[in-house]
Amino acid sequence: MQEKGSLSINSENIFPIIKKWLYSDHDIFIRELVSNGCDAITKVKKLDMMGEISIPEDHKFEVKVLVNPEEKTMKFIDNGIGMTADEVKEYINQIAFSGAADFLEKYKDKTNEDQIIGHFGLGFYSAFMVADKVTIDTLSWTQGAEGVHWESEGGTDFDMSTTDRTEKGTEITLYLNEDSYEFANEYRAKEVLEKYCSFMSVPIYFAKENAEPEYETIDASEVTEEDTVIENIVEEAKYEEKENEKGEKEQVEVSPRKEKAKILKRPVPVNDVNPLWNRHPNECSEEDYKKFYRDVFHDYKEPLFWIHLNMDYPFNLKGILYFPKLNTEYDNLEGVIKLYNNQVFIADNIKEVIPEFLLLLKGVIDCPDLPLNVSRSALQNDGFVKKISDYIAKKVADKLSGMCKTDKESYEKYWDDISPFIKFGCLKDEKFREKMKDFIIYKNLDGKYVTLEEYLEQAYGKEEEAKEEEKKETEEETGEETTEEKKPQIVYYVTDEKQQSQYINMFKNNQMDAVILTHNIDQPFVQQIEQSKENVKFMRIDADISETFREETDEDALKEEQEALTELFRKELANDKLEVKVEKLKEDSIASMVTLSEETRRMQDMMKMYSMGGMDMNMFGGGETLVLNVNHPLVQYVFEHKDEEDKSIHLFCQQLYDLALIGNHPLESEAMTEFLKRSNEIMLLLTQK
Repeated sequence: MQEKGSLSINSENIFPIIKKWLYSDHDIFIRELVSNGCDAITKVKKLDMMGEISIPEDHKFEVKVLVNPEEKTMKFIDNGIGMTADEVKEYINQIAFSGAADFLEKYKDKTNEDQIIGHFGLGFYSAFMVADKVTIDTLSWTQGAEGVHWESEGGTDFDMSTTDRTEKGTEITLYLNEDSYEFANEYRAKEVLEKYCSFMSVPIYFAKENAEPEYETIDASEVTEEDTVIENIVEEAKYEEKENEKGEKEQVEVSPRKEKAKILKRPVPVNDVNPLWNRHPNECSEEDYKKFYRDVFHDYKEPLFWIHLNMDYPFNLKGILYFPKLNTEYDNLEGVIKLYNNQVFIADNIKEVIPEFLLLLKGVIDCPDLPLNVSRSALQNDGFVKKISDYIAKKVADKLSGMCKTDKESYEKYWDDISPFIKFGCLKDEKFREKMKDFIIYKNLDGKYVTLEEYLEQAYGKEEEAKEEEKKETEEETGEETTEEKKPQIVYYVTDEKQQSQYINMFKNNQMDAVILTHNIDQPFVQQIEQSKENVKFMRIDADISETFREETDEDALKEEQEALTELFRKELANDKLEVKVEKLKEDSIASMVTLSEETRRMQDMMKMYSMGGMDMNMFGGGETLVLNVNHPLVQYVFEHKDEEDKSIHLFCQQLYDLALIGNHPLESEAMTEFLKRSNEIMLLLTQK
């Protein structure tokens, strides 16, 4: 048989689309051609099971990928079902006629559709993205079939003829174009193979054609029929002279005689045909999970824990999601979720399948039911995909809430690492937030973990009980129901334990508590809580001076100090808009503090986020307030000597202000330089008295 012709295009102008636009990444042709080889093997196994053909028991199925850097070629060889001349005409010469689809239709009552990868009939033609010429040599397992040779240059015309091929299966050769010579490089080709084909269901072997043979030495007892023995080696026993119990010297065997064989190095597949996610969780050890994590993600920091997904109804989905030790800065959080379809890699981080907040994790998801588009690299818009996404989010929430209920100690141990992920999930996914709302915990000033309800109960429980009791008594006396507007319950929090240590000590000394919220994601998270709980308000511990910290005193009693010190500090600091507040604090060791209202600080944080730091803060209703404690001797000294022409008063005012700022936030570089210089001046003044 000798035949020439033009390819029959089932879809108008489809070939230019295939060649230039169908696949987003040109290296994907390797995935497509290897997948075709795996499909061919799956088909022949099915036919053998159904008695349509007979395969020898010792037949080992495999796919080979060979590169030839000198000739700039790649070969894809499988020992699967092969093709007859009629099948080549049908499946190859008619672009977009899917061999897999036809096979499934023919045997739809006898096969499992999920095990066939190629559904579109276009994968083979991805070869023309990188090759000027492609040849096919194939022989079908069909009784009496002849070998077929097919070739095409450019992908629009072909030559086809019969051959005397005796090896069943298919060999595809790509003669790479000038822009694609990189794929004939063994390191580049293997890199792509590992990217797309690491878990395909058929052993895949890779080699460089005409490479120098490699050898290995094994025990003779381990030699199999498949091994090519180059040389038999005998290692004679080794003896050493040693002294026995009687003190006599004798020859003792220290290494027995060994028979070994030098053989051609056994080929090792580049893939794992039975990936961990396909096994039942009960069959997987902790070390199995950790090794898989290291091998797939090349991350040698151990994951915190993981979730093994295994579902076959209402859709088929398997996978493993790992919780890595996250970075401390929210902006730098980045995970990798690898999506597979029947063990064929599709892409990383496909947001249609993986909820956005789960992209902070690392893991693999394999779902044969995904409605992929024709290039298998993107998803069709399908409500089914949303169900998969919701299921994955639910399983993660179930794992976390279950851990909190049954293994609280581990949950608390992991909390600092997983809290950014959980809070991000609450911000992004309403269903996830609803499931996790009772399992959000906070570290307090004593390093213990409490829920929001526990914090509020500790801070306001007795106060609320007293109010309820008073309300009940009033209603009994008057016979009328009383209503009282509820004041917000304040949750105090810390963002920097070192920077805000002065305020933390004040809280501890007054038996008050606060929670630690140091992550960038905490700000939007607490705003979400405030929106859902109208009576709860979060406030940083340096936002205001609580009544708890003040001595009971008449405001009029401090009127003179308030007016005098406000005028003095505005003058000495050359800031006539400075807010000054004079207090009598119980802590007489504190001379000055700075407070910044929660609303103003949040506005400042928002402006920093959007690079608006240069804007005038006064337009947002105020800034920092300098709090002076008149119970402190230094503040008293400044007040008493305010009218004197004393250089020390000027220095003390500036120093008190900077000390207050340092307790709130770091000084700018110029201000810090002045602060250090002034500190030296003050110490020098002391030496002169």
